[in-house]
Amino acid sequence: MDFFSQLKKLSEAVDDVNDAAEDFGKSTVEDFGEPAYSLYTSLELADMHHRIDVMDADGKLKYYTKSDIILLQGKTDLFDAEGNYVAHLEKRPISLHQKHFITMKDGRNITLSTELFHIVQDVTNIEGLGWQIRGNIVGLAFNLVDEHGNPVATISRKALSIHDKYKIDMYQPEEEAVVVAIVIQLEKMLEQRRLNETANNSSND
Repeated sequence: MDFFSQLKKLSEAVDDVNDAAEDFGKSTVEDFGEPAYSLYTSLELADMHHRIDVMDADGKLKYYTKSDIILLQGKTDLFDAEGNYVAHLEKRPISLHQKHFITMKDGRNITLSTELFHIVQDVTNIEGLGWQIRGNIVGLAFNLVDEHGNPVATISRKALSIHDKYKIDMYQPEEEAVVVAIVIQLEKMLEQRRLNETANNSSND
């Protein structure tokens, strides 16, 4: 099988996962109605610091990240378009698992765990906020709801491309910064998981 056939097969597999993930959370997404606005993320794969840009619907920069060159440290800072500090993202090994922490400029502390990814669950709690993730985290098609069950944002990924691009539909604009931080940290967790799986597969060959 040549490269292009493999790429087509991979693209079809990704589309199937995305379609299944979208159906998984469709009932709640449709209930939410139209968002206030949408944001879009783009991972610059050629950037040695793994910069992620977050833009509005017009392509205007809203946020960007700076990460350590040493990926094992897993430290990333989030800034707004003017260069103002917004949040610090970090991972730390704890026992056999890794905890991923977000510290917002306003002092809020949020914890995400690799245990979230053992099973794709319908509902996952976010420590420190009282929020929940509802939907398919691995497929990146899920909803964030607050402690009252009200929608904060919906996140989805649509096509396979050179850049990983995600759409963030905002329902509570005042929570924009923390939603962006959560989405970036989740993507970094998934990226680490992919790297681990690749390493494990290579060692078994």
